[in-house]
Amino acid sequence: MKSLLRFGFSLGLGALCLAPLHRGHAQDAGGARIAVVVNGAVITNQDVDARARLFALSAGLPQNPEVLDRLKPQITSELIDQALQLQAIERHKVVVPQDKIAAALARIDKANGLPPGGLQKKLAAVGIPYSTLVQQFRTELGWTDVLKKELGENLRPTREDVLAEQRAMKHELGQTQYHVAEIFIPIERPSDEANAKRFADTVIKQLRNGAPFPVVAAQFSQSQSALTGGDRGWVAPDLLDPTVRAIVERMPAGAISDPVRVAGGFEIVNLLGTRKFGEVKETTLHIRQVFLPFPAPFQGGQPTAGQLAVLSHATAMRGGLHDCSAVSAANAAAGNVRKADPGPVNLATVQPAAFQSLLSGLPIGQISQPLVSHNGVALVMVCSRKTSTTGLPSLNEIGSLLIQRRVSLESQQLMDTLHRNAVIQREPG
Repeated sequence: MKSLLRFGFSLGLGALCLAPLHRGHAQDAGGARIAVVVNGAVITNQDVDARARLFALSAGLPQNPEVLDRLKPQITSELIDQALQLQAIERHKVVVPQDKIAAALARIDKANGLPPGGLQKKLAAVGIPYSTLVQQFRTELGWTDVLKKELGENLRPTREDVLAEQRAMKHELGQTQYHVAEIFIPIERPSDEANAKRFADTVIKQLRNGAPFPVVAAQFSQSQSALTGGDRGWVAPDLLDPTVRAIVERMPAGAISDPVRVAGGFEIVNLLGTRKFGEVKETTLHIRQVFLPFPAPFQGGQPTAGQLAVLSHATAMRGGLHDCSAVSAANAAAGNVRKADPGPVNLATVQPAAFQSLLSGLPIGQISQPLVSHNGVALVMVCSRKTSTTGLPSLNEIGSLLIQRRVSLESQQLMDTLHRNAVIQREPG
């Protein structure tokens, strides 16, 4: 669902603009050979090549012709799906706000451990158009809006629906749930299965060689969870495919499965954790922080004199911070660039893992060592730490869960309909 059609755009503080689709018979388009025509919209070999090189880069594969040729059949299938989605987006007159696309791209930078704009620079360095990635998120976000329009009044559950789900949840208290992330690779036609399996095997090999799961999922998973890096959240066993469930029940936390053949394609699962529903220990922190900004963002390598001066100032400041009120006062003196009190913090949601570990073990009332980020240096103090047992989700949370389920089901059904009604012409060789 996240692939590239050939579109012009402007990225930055301006708006995205959609260039006209190529139309006509199979022939060269703008100097590029045509690979597929989908309801008159052209996907070129350049589009396929750019997307294949993007995948190779993100997965750590060599960008040689042999590797790229192995990826292209599955990439082409994904591009066809995106073409159909883009056409549905146009029919529904959906416009994707620039800030939503920027936020999605920022999440990919963060998941990949890069500074803001780092992935754009990385792509430019190897000659991959940034539009390849931008268009993926434009399509995914627009497609979600299409699904919401298709569902209409059926999107939001009634109060009776929510209460019925709450009653069902009460029967699940104490049952095991799994926190899973997924990469779904579809098989549209029986003849596509071999290509999909080869692609899945390539994905799993690179994941086990260290490619970040959220980055690969965001680019190549074709399920609604792709926008969150494949993260499905906490899932009851009966909501998993039976084959996937049997595997997940034996997996240790952190493990990644082999590609699993499920209805409609292959699924790769990352087990992030296991819990007993409604019996989870949840730790809430109240913290205070001082943030000292750098004169210019730190991009790695040798720090500047100005950046070293900020770090030295933070180190010297630690000796005078003996309680949370002193931390708040110091942050105010530094200009309140960030809030001294970010509000209650759920320890389980803190990222990255190293920061979560620091907050977990930092004694109450003790200031941390300087924490260096791209934009500056922070000093953190834990003011209180409270552990409690969670119960059922709130009614609002249950409503959101029901909406996610309905959108996911509508996506599968609508894609099936678009494929049945489409005229797709694949060009030879």
